[in-house]
Amino acid sequence: MRRPYDILLIEDNPADVEITLEAFRRSRSGTRVSVCRDGEDALDYLFQRGRYARGQNAPRPDMILLDLNLPKRSGLELLEQVKQHETLREIPVIVLTTSDRDDDVRRCYRLGANNYLTKPVQFDECVKLVATIQQYWLELSKLPPR
Repeated sequence: MRRPYDILLIEDNPADVEITLEAFRRSRSGTRVSVCRDGEDALDYLFQRGRYARGQNAPRPDMILLDLNLPKRSGLELLEQVKQHETLREIPVIVLTTSDRDDDVRRCYRLGANNYLTKPVQFDECVKLVATIQQYWLELSKLPPR
């Protein structure tokens, strides 16, 4: 039996957070999703500083779902810092954003993103996308051990 996976969702839009959380709930996979609503909070979470010191409420994620347009620190800055860090770089980062600009796609992959997905507009499409992410990344793929 596989252990439950921990996902860090970095998203500032409350509606997108709720839709994504509901999509994971509907999957009934037992996946635990933590949410950071800005880039600075996400860095604190990942580096276990501030309110996340000593790992309180900040398990190391198995995967990061990252929006690009964040307050305080952009998703690109966050991606760059994660992928430059010795122990964090192996965590798969899936960019999940509204931007479909070629420049954003290129920059994300150059910075080390593992995947780039455009957020669907409809709820049903979001549920399908979350199911696909779960199937590919959490069931079919072998993730690095924590």
